[in-house]
Amino acid sequence: MRVKNTGRAAVVAVLVTALVALFTGAGPASAAPAPAAPAVPALTAPIAGTFTDAAGGTGTAAGTFTPTDFVADGSTLLANGVADVTLTDSAGQQVGSESRAVTVPVGVAAASCEILDLVLGPLDLDLLGLVVHLDRVHLNITAESGPGNLLGNLLCAIAGLLDPGPLTNLQALVNLLNQILALLRG
Repeated sequence: MRVKNTGRAAVVAVLVTALVALFTGAGPASAAPAPAAPAVPALTAPIAGTFTDAAGGTGTAAGTFTPTDFVADGSTLLANGVADVTLTDSAGQQVGSESRAVTVPVGVAAASCEILDLVLGPLDLDLLGLVVHLDRVHLNITAESGPGNLLGNLLCAIAGLLDPGPLTNLQALVNLLNQILALLRG
């Protein structure tokens, strides 16, 4: 069975969304005891894919991935967790389900960075009888970084040279993600 992960970066997105929800929840203003907090649902990311069934048709595999922890393997960020997948054949019949411990690479979503944001106000010129009128101009240049975006990667790296980065290495990111998981599990 070959299952294609439709959103490896979704794991990180789920964790960040849950962390934001955790810290932006409003607490009671009085000293009255707060009601018991509901149980936090498991953090999951959807996975989907296809397989060739016994009849030679294309079946579907759909399920969820629940991360248990994050690790660094060289320069690659990996998520350990459990994949729960249900297999449906080309006739629409469920042919099985599987729950398995897996390790998947975590892709970081492509980032963009602002290179230039130039705003020019209206301009009126009279050059010896030639009248030039230019309305407001807003020029915005953004570089997109990611695989295959050579110029975008280069310009984002140059633009961020003087930015202080909170994460200086992959192990720091692994530690932060594991701390977030621990907080969300309670």
